[in-house]
This record gives sequence, structure tokens and C-alpha cells, in this order.
Amino acid sequence: MSRLLDLLEEERRKLNQLGEASLKQAIPLWDNPAVQEQSRRVDELVARVNETKAKLSRVVRQ
Repeated sequence: MSRLLDLLEEERRKLNQLGEASLKQAIPLWDNPAVQEQSRRVDELVARVNETKAKLSRVVRQ
């Protein structure tokens, strides 16, 4: 789980960097394919973290 959270944090940092660069160039975030792709990666990792937490929660309750 810790590795997954570390990966999520790293990917969020990348997304923030891409977003800042895009805004400095006056490119809307929704028009920047690199930002959109990185955002999808972050979304997927958030979903994986939530699924893992839910599984761990179910195991603890049983």
C-alpha cells in the first residue's frame, strides 16, 4: 500500500508540474493532451488506492 501511495504522490507532482507549465504558456488544461493523460494516470491510481483501502477494510471487519 505504501508503494502505491508513493507512486500516486509522484504522479500528482508530475501532473502539477505539467499543469503549471501549461498555464504559463496560456494553454487551457483541457486543451493540453499531456495534462489530460497525466490526469487519467492519477485518476487510475486514486481508484486503485480506494479499492485497496476497501479490501483492507473488509478484511479487518471479518
